[in-house]
Amino acid sequence: MKKCFKFSLVAFLLALLMALTSCQDEEPFVETIDEEQTLSFDSTTLELMKETVSNDGSYDNIVDGASCFDIQFPYKVVANGVELTIDSMDGLQVLEEILDDVEGFESTMDIVFPVTVTMADYTEVTISTKEDLQKTALECVEGGIDADIECIDVVYPATVFTYNPNFQQTASVLVEHDVELRRFFAGLEESDLVSFDFPITLKYKDSTEVIANTNSELSDILRQAKDACDEDDDNDYNDDDFTKEELDSVLVQCPWDLVKVQMQSTDQSEYYDMYALSFEEGGKVTSYGRNGYNTEGKWSTAIEDYRVVLKLDFEDAVEFNDTWKVYEIKEGKIRMFVADNFMILEKDCDYQPIVCDAEIIENRLSVCSWRMSDEKGEFFEDLLVEFAEKRMLVYGSNGEVVDEGSWTIEENMLTFSGLSRSLANYIGEWQVLECGEEDMKIKRKEEVIVLTKVCN
Repeated sequence: MKKCFKFSLVAFLLALLMALTSCQDEEPFVETIDEEQTLSFDSTTLELMKETVSNDGSYDNIVDGASCFDIQFPYKVVANGVELTIDSMDGLQVLEEILDDVEGFESTMDIVFPVTVTMADYTEVTISTKEDLQKTALECVEGGIDADIECIDVVYPATVFTYNPNFQQTASVLVEHDVELRRFFAGLEESDLVSFDFPITLKYKDSTEVIANTNSELSDILRQAKDACDEDDDNDYNDDDFTKEELDSVLVQCPWDLVKVQMQSTDQSEYYDMYALSFEEGGKVTSYGRNGYNTEGKWSTAIEDYRVVLKLDFEDAVEFNDTWKVYEIKEGKIRMFVADNFMILEKDCDYQPIVCDAEIIENRLSVCSWRMSDEKGEFFEDLLVEFAEKRMLVYGSNGEVVDEGSWTIEENMLTFSGLSRSLANYIGEWQVLECGEEDMKIKRKEEVIVLTKVCN
């Protein structure tokens, strides 16, 4: 009986040993993470929350040109030779006004170092030189590393729980500010699991509130807010936020005078002092110039590289053809640039363009004689043309008639006919581009003729 019991005990222990060995060979048991309740360290939703509560450094881009950090008040800058202490948002507005006094690319600004900057995760860094600031700024470019969701904010207070891999709660934290939540995220270990105390309330920039009850709802809300607005994230100096729709509305309100024009960094404002652009709904734009010159083109706006742009396309006024980056619309002015070109448009609701109609053209051509030249001012020959009573009398240098014909005018189309000698090649229709009292400009295809009045 004892032998039988001993044998049974040995068999039981052997079976138990084999069972334990078998269990060790199998994969360890892993608890499945419920993403509606907990978030892992590298989850997408947690990353979106980090971006939402990161420090937004875009408000002072006029100074540092970077959105992933801001410079702590107070500090000093030298703008256009004026030393200014920046100790508040009002100081940034004063700085912008100083820079606006010198339009285009002539403005200068230097930061007085050292300064202290606050990074996206609210850490503070002392910057001692311009080179160090530029190096730090290169690390965050809009659309790149600068991942700050600015269109929505968390409504505090909020509670966050952490768990270890065994789903045992390790902490419960009440946060009341973005700084606290961002620093809480910074202190997480890779093995930590996170859970929010739902519901969580979030508020858009227009004060509209939305509630998330689960992680998936929270993720959807943050994704939609990520690209919903832009708070001055581009790194240009002196730009103010506005929407494409706002620019569309402003453009069609009135004609716009060209009060400042730089082409290839050269000031050409004097040449364009009588120019204006008139925008119409539907995409038509008219350029009005000197002496009744006008030409039609197309306009459109778009969002490119996180900014509003104005596209102009003229067949004749090609100097305006480009995709202009608009950086300011306020106080009746629109400021825009592309490469080394820069323009300021000023609203002029009383603008009355000179129109080269048939009556004006006929009255002016009928007075005195007119010398013909090309756009460079080079004369074809020493010829003078009289346009009296719809007749063309062409005089040579000796005062004798060397050709004779006729002319007609309909709207702004001038037609020469009957010429058979000196000006026989100029028979046909010519569009009147300019109809000044002292000079006119006419065009046929690519050929342009300048008529200059001679009354002696």
